[in-house]
Amino acid sequence: MTLIPMVVEQTSRGERAYDIYSRLLKDRIIFIGTPIDDHVANLIIAQLLFLEAEDPDKDIHLYLNSPGGLVTAGLAIYDTMQYVKPKISTLCMGQAASMAAVLLAAGEPGKRFALPHSRILIHQLMGGVQGQATDIAIHSREILRMKEEINRILATHTRQQLEKIEKDSERDFFMDGNQAKEYGLIDEVIYRKTLPVIR
Repeated sequence: MTLIPMVVEQTSRGERAYDIYSRLLKDRIIFIGTPIDDHVANLIIAQLLFLEAEDPDKDIHLYLNSPGGLVTAGLAIYDTMQYVKPKISTLCMGQAASMAAVLLAAGEPGKRFALPHSRILIHQLMGGVQGQATDIAIHSREILRMKEEINRILATHTRQQLEKIEKDSERDFFMDGNQAKEYGLIDEVIYRKTLPVIR
């Protein structure tokens, strides 16, 4: 069982308690601090849609410390990030690996950040299939299609040539914040807090 911290605030009506994630959401901050699966994706999508409905003109801040996860779940978050009207700033604190690196790069241009000791990883998709030879062939084609799709997305957001993305992601390709900036995955490395805190 995971313990979720609570935050108590004083209001004109007395005390109000929030779990830490709800308190961050109040400041338009969404935090992905776990592997990305369907459940996590549904929660993130719901938060993005909620914040858009609350104020479509105010930025949303997506903070990432994730080892990545399911491609389909990550793409659902990615598509929603592109769909909603608010600009989405992204910040890697810790690690953004695999699908989390795609989400990091998918932030609003000029608003994609990493802390100095962040670790960013792009790599080839992983998948395992069992069953009849025909089914294995079908799944193999789908994995290759998704790999091409992820590479195209990364090429779009980094402005790297597709061939370079394909070559670099053939094996685990690690970057620190400065290397990720050079690569085009982020725009700036943040050494001190410069993002506005919305109250």
